[in-house]
Amino acid sequence: MSAQTAAPPAQQSSSAELSHGQIMTILAGLMMGMFLAALDQTIVSTAIRTIGDDLHGLSAQAWVTTAYLITSTIATPLYGKLSDIFGRRGFYLFAIVIFVIGSLACSFANSMYMLAAFRAIQGIGAGGLMSLALAIIGDILPPRERAKYQGYFLAVFATSSVLGPVIGGFFAEQDHILGLTGWRWVFLINVPIGIVAFLVVARTLHLEHTRQDHRIDYWGAVALTVGLVPLLTVAEQGRTWGWGSGKSIACFAIGILGLIAFVLAEAKMKDEALIPLRIFRHRAVTVTVVASVIIGMAMFGAMMMLPLYMQIVHNASPMKSGLMMLPLVAGMMTASITAGQLTARTGRVREFPIIGTAIVTVGMFLLHTISADTPLWQVMVFMAIVGIGLGNCMQALTLIVQNAVSPREIGMATSSATFFRQIGGTVGVAIFLSMLFSTVGGNIKTNLIDEAKTPAFQQALKSGLADKELMKDEHAYGILQSLANPKSGGGALNNVSEDSSVIARLPKAVAHPFEAGFAQSMDHVFLLASGIALLGFITLLFLPKIELRKQSAMAAAAAAAQDKSNAELAADGGAARRADTVADGGVDAGSTPADETHDDVSDAVAAAIARVEARKHGEQVDHSVARHASHDE
Repeated sequence: MSAQTAAPPAQQSSSAELSHGQIMTILAGLMMGMFLAALDQTIVSTAIRTIGDDLHGLSAQAWVTTAYLITSTIATPLYGKLSDIFGRRGFYLFAIVIFVIGSLACSFANSMYMLAAFRAIQGIGAGGLMSLALAIIGDILPPRERAKYQGYFLAVFATSSVLGPVIGGFFAEQDHILGLTGWRWVFLINVPIGIVAFLVVARTLHLEHTRQDHRIDYWGAVALTVGLVPLLTVAEQGRTWGWGSGKSIACFAIGILGLIAFVLAEAKMKDEALIPLRIFRHRAVTVTVVASVIIGMAMFGAMMMLPLYMQIVHNASPMKSGLMMLPLVAGMMTASITAGQLTARTGRVREFPIIGTAIVTVGMFLLHTISADTPLWQVMVFMAIVGIGLGNCMQALTLIVQNAVSPREIGMATSSATFFRQIGGTVGVAIFLSMLFSTVGGNIKTNLIDEAKTPAFQQALKSGLADKELMKDEHAYGILQSLANPKSGGGALNNVSEDSSVIARLPKAVAHPFEAGFAQSMDHVFLLASGIALLGFITLLFLPKIELRKQSAMAAAAAAAQDKSNAELAADGGAARRADTVADGGVDAGSTPADETHDDVSDAVAAAIARVEARKHGEQVDHSVARHASHDE
């Protein structure tokens, strides 16, 4: 019985120790899954205008984004909790399959609303691709070693930020590729990548998991859905509806009631909750969650504004603006890899997000100083500074949350950190875009009034009105006509708000006031982002001292199983010893209660085994003597 009890933990322990080659193979499959989700967000945003024009539904393009955002955000905590209960491998493979099916369906959409429905299916898969990949790494690597690999994951995220606009712009510009409309390949490209990722993960990812008996928090999931759907919808649609409109107020009211119901459901479910409220008793978790929301706001807001700045102010195409993001990406990758190596060597992680948010604050403030006439190299330097700051923050915050909870709750902790960062990003983008478009009209008007009096502007306007090529461009020529005769209406500002790409087709001197107006509005956004990053820095100062575990979740589970087996074996040995004592009518020589108190588990196990063997040997001797006596008689 003793040998049978000890065997499984020994097997589990050995399997918990993976070689570097095995880890890298597993990482390859996980990173391909993450790449799918990260690339899809940027590649679609670049091509969405072309898609809307082709499907005759440009006004409905926001719903394509909203549908994906809602399902991916809601699915994220569900994947984390369910994978803690039932294991991660199956759910990760499920996420890949659903994402690929959704991508394939999107490529055959024939209306914007059909595309929005298929994007919702994609979002269900995407919710697991990011969070489960980080949770699986938490299973197979201890926090201190995990830091060394964080650069790989950030590289995936950063690479997708550059490649997305480039690939999306390329497909959007092609009329047909292999008989299909060019933009449909924006979604079809996910299919081969997803199939390869599925095969790699299915073959290499074999994590031992002991299913826990838990209740599933259905009411919490329903309440979270009721709370988030209207809030995420109004975050995306509020600028169009009007923040004080009846639709917006209704969404706010329903969302708040849903969130209150979610908190009550989580309090009732206690440890079985989707996001157990007790984890917020850990100061490290609470501080990190708040910081994740704040940093998500600053990060996603900046990454939304910078491509717009490049395209509007510097007349870059979507493809070129993606390449212009390289300094930001290089800064993120360099800082992340450096921070990971230092964390692995020193075991210190608390300092990196604090330093990172300080650098982001400085970088955002520097971006606040740029204008329409700022040299591009200077803007790129400021972008690199922001990237260095973000590189120190992103993975470190996830690492801190994973380290603060028990190994069996890594999925829940990882998905919660991702969930709150996504919420922060959604709120940040909504706030920043609203701020941008609510101020850009006034700034453009001010610059037009100032520059319309200059000879350069008047000459450019006159030349543009006489340009036969510009006459063929109804949109651009309409702006020139409205500027030449402001009293006639014309709606120059409305035209630019609808399609900012027209600015690049205007004469340079005429385009400059529009570029300056956009740049000034973006300056205000970057200043707000700098203030938000400063708030994140102050929040992270409250992080307690953090000691990273040196054991992975798999190894911890194996050790726990071994300890349980040892305890059972020790109990068996204690029972045998008490039986011997009763049989002998006294206490074992050389054994005192104090000695027994200080015995460790391994000594108890060894003593128990020795005693059992001695008993067996004694019984054999007694039987042998009895047989000889019977024979003599």
